[in-house]
Amino acid sequence: MPGTRVFSALLLLLFLSGCAGRSAQVGERPSAPEPVRADPEQVAPTEPTRPLVTVTRQERFWVPPHFASEEDEVHYYISRLADRGFIDVYGGEEHPRVWYIAAERLGQIGEPAVPMLFALLDTRSEYELMLALYALQLATQDPRLMTQTGGDYVRLTTTLDEDANAENRTIALEWWERHGWRWQ
Repeated sequence: MPGTRVFSALLLLLFLSGCAGRSAQVGERPSAPEPVRADPEQVAPTEPTRPLVTVTRQERFWVPPHFASEEDEVHYYISRLADRGFIDVYGGEEHPRVWYIAAERLGQIGEPAVPMLFALLDTRSEYELMLALYALQLATQDPRLMTQTGGDYVRLTTTLDEDANAENRTIALEWWERHGWRWQ
């Protein structure tokens, strides 16, 4: 019976996905690494290292439990774009890198986020503008959109640098002049 086969395949898929499990619970903090013992010849740092983020992981990653639409998701991440605490840090203590959660997620959403990101180009917050420009660079690389623009996307000169905001804003506005009619 074809219906039985489909049901069996779905049941097997659910079973296998449940077996994969998770290595850590949401909100659980990983244990701190053991301190590295320095050689006597090494110089100890003069300042104690402090975490870049002072909010808990659970606070940073809280999202509404359900988005009614993709538009709701875009609105949520747009509202978090200027939140300096809505980040994650990866790369370890030696090479910490900041992951801008809202900008990255808006970039993953792609084309549906583009009009709202362009609306932010007049913000007075240099930080928010920097992240809106970065998210635009990512979102305009959405394959659905790139097929319509002939591969043209917002190509920033320097990303994630507030000093480059003016030049990057000009680049984004030029792209909008070429392709913004799609949303008007």
